Amino acid sequence: MKRIIEQPLAQWATSARRKPLLLRGPRQVGKTYSVVKLGQDHFDETVRVDLERNRSWHRVFEGDLAPRTIVSELEILTNQRIFAGRTLLFLDEIQACPRAIVALRYFHEEMPELHVVAAGSLLEFALQDIPFPVGRIQFLEMHPLNFAEFLWAAGRDAAAEVVLGAPQPVAPSTHDMLLEELRRYCFVGGMPEAVAAYADTHSMQAAFAVHEELCETYRQDFSKYAPRADPQALDAVFTGVALNVGHQIKYSRLTDSHAHATARRAFDLLCKARVIRCVHSATPAGLPLSAHLSTKRLKAVMVDVGIWQHLRGMRIGSEYPKSDLLDAYRGAMAEQFVGQELAITQGSDLFYWSREAKSSSAEVDYLAVVDGAIHGLEVKSGPPGRLRSLRMMLETYPNCAGGFVFSSAPYAELPEQKLTYVPLYFAGAATRSAAAGGGQQRDS
Repeated sequence: MKRIIEQPLAQWATSARRKPLLLRGPRQVGKTYSVVKLGQDHFDETVRVDLERNRSWHRVFEGDLAPRTIVSELEILTNQRIFAGRTLLFLDEIQACPRAIVALRYFHEEMPELHVVAAGSLLEFALQDIPFPVGRIQFLEMHPLNFAEFLWAAGRDAAAEVVLGAPQPVAPSTHDMLLEELRRYCFVGGMPEAVAAYADTHSMQAAFAVHEELCETYRQDFSKYAPRADPQALDAVFTGVALNVGHQIKYSRLTDSHAHATARRAFDLLCKARVIRCVHSATPAGLPLSAHLSTKRLKAVMVDVGIWQHLRGMRIGSEYPKSDLLDAYRGAMAEQFVGQELAITQGSDLFYWSREAKSSSAEVDYLAVVDGAIHGLEVKSGPPGRLRSLRMMLETYPNCAGGFVFSSAPYAELPEQKLTYVPLYFAGAATRSAAAGGGQQRDS
């Protein structure tokens, strides 16, 4: 599958300022596939060291962590030579061996000519128990396939290029086709295995079967969170969040069989595992938005819209025939989709606006920063009169550049009202800054 992250991975491989790279993200989003492809495209050979499967190899990372000694021992264990500049050393499932994470700093300091990539899930749990190699490694975040990548997987390259381009009016036939493909994506989701199953069989049921398997995989991981949280509470909150996408989170709603503190701990751990993503309430008074967030109000979205609809227990027979995604499960599906696209374009921290005045119900679905300017985002259809909350926010905070209204309607600009109506399929393009590349890479 063609992935957008291929570009930043290639840039890392050719950068003179390269450091060891840590690719993070939830399970089953394609991290191993993308690193192996990087090796095939840019190196003579890839030496993959799976630290979850080969736990006896952890002994290589005991002792003083001298990179040349580690490389020498890995050559023996893998029966492969490792040459700087020609070999990609891939430490897969690195969370299983925290000492290997510590070793990355020494590769940067003592063997910078060697290309080293590590990948893992549940990394936050490993990182909190070790001395972190600050300033010695780079990070890239990986997500499920976004809508453009789904179109690539479906062989709709021309459609993908439209979706990746700047939002603008498109021909009515193209508009209808993209909405239909988006509706299909929202049921298949973006998990690579589910997309592959659908692409191979053209059967939604094949994708749904993968969703069930993936949810079970995530649940099996819950035992690895212990003793930090009760696995049963994690399971309950996992499903509870899916039932509350689009609504303010109240821990009592997520599970009725666990105490508030237990539910909150489970919620926080699922966020750390990137299985769910927190959406913080913030006032758009200035940047960064994180400086103006509220600790009392929050929402959440799931890692993937396909997994969301499985956990939600949606009646596919009644929801799939609906032509407008904003009608599907009362708009929650569209809000989940936009949240997924924002997680890629806006980074790990997502925000929305909720007026804090007593008895006020004013709320704007999301906030986004585009080219240094704050925008309010509404995910809804209907006449402009239904945008009271967005209009209120723009009047209250004149520093905001404007508002995007994501809907099934064609693209339209209302500059006198600081509003732009954007088709849902442009959610990623509308919220991506002009300087943004194909991924979020940063130094630690």
